[in-house]
Amino acid sequence: MSDRLRLVALSDVHGNPTALDAVLVDVEREGGADMLWVLGDHAALGPEPVQALETLAALPHATFTRGNTDRYVLTGDLPPPSIGDPVQSAAFFAWTRGVLTSGGWLDWLDAHQLHVRLTLPDGTRVLGVHASPGRDDGVGIRAEQAEAELEELVGRCDADLVLVGHTHMPVDRTHRDVRLVNLGSVSLPMRDDPRATYAVVEAGPDGHTVELRRVEYDYARVVDAVGRVRAPFADLVGGIYAARA
Repeated sequence: MSDRLRLVALSDVHGNPTALDAVLVDVEREGGADMLWVLGDHAALGPEPVQALETLAALPHATFTRGNTDRYVLTGDLPPPSIGDPVQSAAFFAWTRGVLTSGGWLDWLDAHQLHVRLTLPDGTRVLGVHASPGRDDGVGIRAEQAEAELEELVGRCDADLVLVGHTHMPVDRTHRDVRLVNLGSVSLPMRDDPRATYAVVEAGPDGHTVELRRVEYDYARVVDAVGRVRAPFADLVGGIYAARA
């Protein structure tokens, strides 16, 4: 067995197989993955949730965690009213639940854990979770956070490297001795750069590196697809891409 490990981590696919396929092509082009972590928000708010889950479920060496929108689809929970209109939010997640129910995917979505852990060959303890240690929602890990807020979020995480998603904004920073890497998102970018982002961890007995990669995909196809299926969030998705593409 090799003493080196290549871990690829991505998150926030959001039912977008167009973006996911582009990321997976880039992963293979860059050397593949010994392990693949997919850190939540797999299906909701995208035009083709079944196709996205079919691709994810077929991935070798993949481990999945739960995201907040996965929970909303499964349980009927909703984001706080400060994020959006509750009636509108309910319609968004009910649409995805209906599509996944008819496709037989709810049990697959329900099987995922909150977090995943790994010790790299150099002894680094890695934690993967959707938003922040112990949570699939909340403020997440951001570039502008004060140290006191980060201490509340990660001070007791029992890890040296924390990989998260949730905010759709890539970040690489350190709090105390803990490196915090926000993967950004595969879909629905919340920043000026619309490209998909994911992380590659290259590790061996002598140390490890973390690279955030950015991948172009066909943004217009995503907008066309969400309009074609007449999803209730079509205007939201179209507006996100129009503002950033």
